[in-house]
Amino acid sequence: MAQKALITGIAGFVGSHLAELLLERGFEVYGLCRPRTKRDHIESITNKLHLEDADLLDTHSLYTTLSRIKPDYIFHLAAQSFVPTSWVSPSVTLEVNIVGSANLFEAVRQAGIDSVIQIACSSEEYGLVHENELPIKETNPLRPLSPYAVSKVAMDYLGYQYYQSYKVRIIRTRGFNHTGPRRGETFAESNFAKQIALIEKGKQEPVISVGNLEAKRDYSDVRDMVRAYLLAVEKCDPGDVYNIAVGKAIRIGDMLNLLLSYSQKKVMIKKDPFRMRPSDVPVLIGDNTKFVQKTGWKPEIPFEKTMEDLLNYWRERV
Repeated sequence: MAQKALITGIAGFVGSHLAELLLERGFEVYGLCRPRTKRDHIESITNKLHLEDADLLDTHSLYTTLSRIKPDYIFHLAAQSFVPTSWVSPSVTLEVNIVGSANLFEAVRQAGIDSVIQIACSSEEYGLVHENELPIKETNPLRPLSPYAVSKVAMDYLGYQYYQSYKVRIIRTRGFNHTGPRRGETFAESNFAKQIALIEKGKQEPVISVGNLEAKRDYSDVRDMVRAYLLAVEKCDPGDVYNIAVGKAIRIGDMLNLLLSYSQKKVMIKKDPFRMRPSDVPVLIGDNTKFVQKTGWKPEIPFEKTMEDLLNYWRERV
């Protein structure tokens, strides 16, 4: 019997890459997908997936779906995950990310199934990090700087609480930035790549609008990240928390220069005040020692390749 894996947010950026990996590895793959969900990321594999019409904010649909499928593994990726949106609609972000997670854990508990659940927490939870705290360990204080980050702290601790209270086998992974083909255009690197592709096609003036180029982020390739998620459910300890990161930071401005180096076009770079955030985390570098010791994971795709693939993704789309 093939093992069953259920992905919340299967049609999203990370969910679609995870679905491909799990199919490759011989899993029977289920996903929560509402009728209004955009499905272009999973179009090529839809016939191999079992898509379920259930909603994280509808406890009844969750309970009946989980009771019927009885998945061995659950990957909880569905979220309102764009930080700037969380400033505009904090309550929606809190509802989807906290209440949705609570509903999922409660459905698993009430259905009496013993799935291993990976929850995609975030490096944004660390928020304000001091120089002497880099690279960031799992034990670092959490000082969230956005409503999104607060929602992820709550989800993270709910996972801890459900393990302690009910022994629901929840593994908390704090993923640092991850990117690659299919990354939503609201995110800096994907937005830059899309703008470059538009300029190359003559559909945009040779001017790239940017926000804060000084922030530094620890970037993994999404394909390395989903391998990490699978290793997490196979090898990590329920109730515990693990950073998934490369362990080095790239300045946003340097990432933009790298993308521009793949293009023949000469462009101007223009600061856009609308792309600035009320408070931005200046630097995030993760310490991945704990996760690597537990799973043997190591990133395999160089950042240059990730950026090239992302740019080519947009060249095919614009």
